[in-house]
Amino acid sequence: MEKPAQNTDAQNGQVQEATKASSDGSVCGYDSLHHLLSENLKPHIFQEVNRILLGLNRGKALETISLPESAKALSSGHNFDLQAFCFLADKELLREPRIVRVGLIQNSIALPTTAHFLDQKRAIFEKLRPIIDAAGAAGVNVLCLQEAWTMPFAFCTREKRWCEFAEPVDGESTRFLQDFARMYNMVIISPILERDVNHGETLWNTAVIIGNNGNIIGKHRKNHIPRVGDFNESTYYMEGNTGHPVFETAYGKIAVNICYGRHHPLNWLAFGLNGAELVFNPSATVGELSEPMWPIEARNAAIANSYFVGSINRVGTEVFPNPFTSGDGKPEHADFGHFYGSSHFSAPDASCTPSLSRHSDGLLISDMDLNLCRQIKDKWGFRMTARYELYADLLAQYLKPDFEPQVISDPLLHKKSP
Repeated sequence: MEKPAQNTDAQNGQVQEATKASSDGSVCGYDSLHHLLSENLKPHIFQEVNRILLGLNRGKALETISLPESAKALSSGHNFDLQAFCFLADKELLREPRIVRVGLIQNSIALPTTAHFLDQKRAIFEKLRPIIDAAGAAGVNVLCLQEAWTMPFAFCTREKRWCEFAEPVDGESTRFLQDFARMYNMVIISPILERDVNHGETLWNTAVIIGNNGNIIGKHRKNHIPRVGDFNESTYYMEGNTGHPVFETAYGKIAVNICYGRHHPLNWLAFGLNGAELVFNPSATVGELSEPMWPIEARNAAIANSYFVGSINRVGTEVFPNPFTSGDGKPEHADFGHFYGSSHFSAPDASCTPSLSRHSDGLLISDMDLNLCRQIKDKWGFRMTARYELYADLLAQYLKPDFEPQVISDPLLHKKSP
């Protein structure tokens, strides 16, 4: 029996209204899914939904942090989202708490992609200045910026002129951030398009780790390069050659799993095996491609590897002067789609923060007791019960040209009927 026409019309109208409401990057007019649910569910229902979606930290919902008025004033004065939460750990008898305050910055570009490259870059610097100042005013110890933060994410275009944004590890953006690192006693992770002047000016997608004294601790180059849809990044750089480094800083052991690496569980594993307590995932990804994956992959990595994860995604729609095509069969177009922000933190106990706005610049701050990493390892024993020798043997066999999968077929499966 066919459904009445008016029901179908109503459903179509709802879809159209939702699409219209989301055209500005919001979720049906709300900054985030969390806000949509909190405004539309009864408090006791929202509390239960929130428990399932975000988990519990030590049996309770995450507590918010009270930030200084100077940070709040910068947020309101420069129109960026500001949120802060706290992950707690159990009190131990033999170790003091190891509380670190961590920040994530998401932002849109500051000028159209048609503007002079130098103007674009300097405008982004000026846009981030008050956000970094807010992090400093709030006492952030470790701050991570988004992937390729100094430029539009032009790697869809395949146009080589965007290579002009590349710079050495000790280039202009690093010098800009070193001043903040010294001023605020803050470790800063700066993901840039790197120009390796000592190796033929090769380009890399690189995260520079700046110490709290303004020194360069080291760098990590993106391990996995996407070749999907509009993401034609291998036109500019290839897979990194720095392994899976963990950087021991004044505020704990940190690592950087750049963007597409979040889709590879063994990449997350390797940082954990090297002792990471906090792994950042600076990214640039759009709603149509990956949004259902976004709240899952980093949270799963935090659980599986017993460390904290900070996930950062840029916001806005970046329109380029010349249309381009991609590998998904769509007609040529001039933008990636909407970068949906939604930066968040995940903890090893399966709890996570609400996300930042889906369409606004933002700073997300979290206090985290790094003692929670070892407490969860002791509780669940993932490292102790893992069978690395089995995995290593399988991988060694898989890499051989004559590898055959370990598949046992039902002997009757292909037997012909009499």
